[in-house]
Amino acid sequence: MTDSMVPSFRYARLADDLEVKIREGIYRSGEKMPSLRKLHDQTGLSITTVYQAYIELEKRGVVMPRQKSGYYVKPLLDRILPPPEAKKLRPVPKKVTMNTLAYSIVEDMSNADFLQLGGSVVMPELLPFKQLTRCMRAETMDAMKRSLMRYENPYGNAELKRQIAKRMVGQARQAITDEMVITSGCIEAVSLCLAAVGRAGDTVVVESPTYPWFLQIIEDQNKFALEIPTDPQTGIDLDQLGRAVEKNEVAACLLIPNFHNPLGFEMSDEKKTALVKMMGEKQIPIIEDNIHGELYFGNARPTTLKALDRKGLVLHCASFSKTLSPGLRVGWTLPGRFTDRVRRLKMNSTIASPTLNQQVVAQFLKTGAFDRHLRRLRTALKNQITNTALAIARTFPEDTRITAPQGGLTLWVELNKKVDGLKVFQEARRQKISVFPGIICSTTGRYRNFIRISCGYPWSGKIEAGIVSLADIIRTVG
Repeated sequence: MTDSMVPSFRYARLADDLEVKIREGIYRSGEKMPSLRKLHDQTGLSITTVYQAYIELEKRGVVMPRQKSGYYVKPLLDRILPPPEAKKLRPVPKKVTMNTLAYSIVEDMSNADFLQLGGSVVMPELLPFKQLTRCMRAETMDAMKRSLMRYENPYGNAELKRQIAKRMVGQARQAITDEMVITSGCIEAVSLCLAAVGRAGDTVVVESPTYPWFLQIIEDQNKFALEIPTDPQTGIDLDQLGRAVEKNEVAACLLIPNFHNPLGFEMSDEKKTALVKMMGEKQIPIIEDNIHGELYFGNARPTTLKALDRKGLVLHCASFSKTLSPGLRVGWTLPGRFTDRVRRLKMNSTIASPTLNQQVVAQFLKTGAFDRHLRRLRTALKNQITNTALAIARTFPEDTRITAPQGGLTLWVELNKKVDGLKVFQEARRQKISVFPGIICSTTGRYRNFIRISCGYPWSGKIEAGIVSLADIIRTVG
């Protein structure tokens, strides 16, 4: 080797060494890397060589510089393990029959003794509890009395609707405050909208896999689910969807185009436009669940289907449960041409959502603190998902596949076909680890070798130990 090649070899070797340590979890996502001076002292390499190593790592997308602060580990979601492959399905309407497994998962989510890797929830420490309590204390006794001793407007608190409308600039074409209905979380919004667009016996298009509580709502409303193959990276197969709506009488589509649960993809604007156009031509309503829309990992909030809707056929649903407070249960819907029907259903079911909860959220939004909180939350979730994915890559069997979410809270994990995800769930539950068996995300039974892992809790030694335990369970049941 010539003398001119030695510096190049040294910085590349250092870069390789640091990248291995990042992928092994020695340096974690979001963590500050050693300074140039510290690495110079540790390795004996020149400051210039160390700096070149960091430049190389930056080119590889492994670290990122922060002005006057040094280099930090960059999330590596798209280069950890291969993604799961989209399942080949023959879409036919199916009667939905959910078992009691879903209730066990919900019970585990509220059990403090369990390691929470199952429920799609954000750890309380990541939510703005102090600011919310200050908003509660800001209410005078007279105002509190008025809040607690009367019904709220059935369609929602006027100030809350105004604050939400401010946040939805660019996400809807119409003037939305009159259209908006405040609900008890996003799941009530979805349920009301699904009831508004059809009747018992109707067929509803869903992605495959889908959020299991969608299937439960479809079952309870005595409707049929028509599952369409969905790619973990790009979303629902529009060609298959087009053929399915030609062959079947479809009452509605129930979809999650932004940061899908469980897959985590963000549908491209091109596909969103084509989807809205296709369903508009068929006069088929789309119920859009956008509960994770604010939890994006990129540079900008994603486009909603509602923003592309010119016919009032998109019923937009969202809530603050994943971003602000799951306990306050404040959600909303923009039901388009189905607004009157949704209003009637809301009034007949709960009359109105709790007044005080709506006022607290409205007050918090008025403070302007929500966007600052969201920036911190997005960074935390991206790092948590990265650290979890890297741990899976290190410990799970080599043929494991995982998604690379573009936002949200969850990882969709494909195991060897011989591994029964339900058995993994059951054994993990015995060890007080909560995970989500993939089989309940479909009516087809095609996701038996999948599990969903939630990343809503900050990375810790306890979570790392739980991932190792899951890896052992997978090898045992496989």
